[in-house]
Amino acid sequence: MTKLIMNADDFGYCKGINLGIIECFQNGVVTSATLMANMPGTEHAAALAKENQDLGVGVHLVLTCGRPVRSDVPSLVREDGEFHRIGDMPKCADPMDIEKELNSQMERFLSLGLAPTHIDSHHHVHGLEKVFPVVEKIAKKYGVPVRKLEDSHHEIPDIKSTDRLITDFFGSNLMAGDLIDILDSSLAFETVEIMCHPGYIDEAILTGSSYALPRVKEMSILTDPEIQKAIEARNIQLVSYKELGNRV
Repeated sequence: MTKLIMNADDFGYCKGINLGIIECFQNGVVTSATLMANMPGTEHAAALAKENQDLGVGVHLVLTCGRPVRSDVPSLVREDGEFHRIGDMPKCADPMDIEKELNSQMERFLSLGLAPTHIDSHHHVHGLEKVFPVVEKIAKKYGVPVRKLEDSHHEIPDIKSTDRLITDFFGSNLMAGDLIDILDSSLAFETVEIMCHPGYIDEAILTGSSYALPRVKEMSILTDPEIQKAIEARNIQLVSYKELGNRV
């Protein structure tokens, strides 16, 4: 039996995304979310997480969106105080600043009264050469799983992950059939994470993200009863990283 984690990224970005993720948890197939500790909707997301205890909530580490938690990481930001864009961050960021900031984001997450189920990152920055060693330290310190990336050298001894991460549920032309095809491809693995980005559209996401309107389409698919039927028909078990467990 395949165990499937349907993880919604960007929890905490803004209220629209937060509410969309909760809708997909309560009335759809989302089982897990990862929270951005540095964004305007962080506290709102934490409050919703506490009201929905069965939703697995991990940490969505951020180096390329919004502003840092810390004020003393100059290599991570542009002149306006915002993080560098993903294309510039790897060459600009100092490893010491990365370590300070990501540790502070983890501490901010914990200060919200949440227990992290796992770690991943915005734009998959935890797979970058400068970033991965920091994430490895954090994962080992707290004993939590880390989102799998395709490169084999991103395995962390004694830290769990899924057998497969599927990132194909993304784009402006998604249909329910696309997700059903993805479900079929997951059957070859024991544990799978499918990454998704549902959300309602509010001003913050409409003006701040290049991926806006497709989030509503994702919501409609993730709450479609036909998707739940497809999961049941394939004997797929919906779980979160809570069920995957922590240390091996």
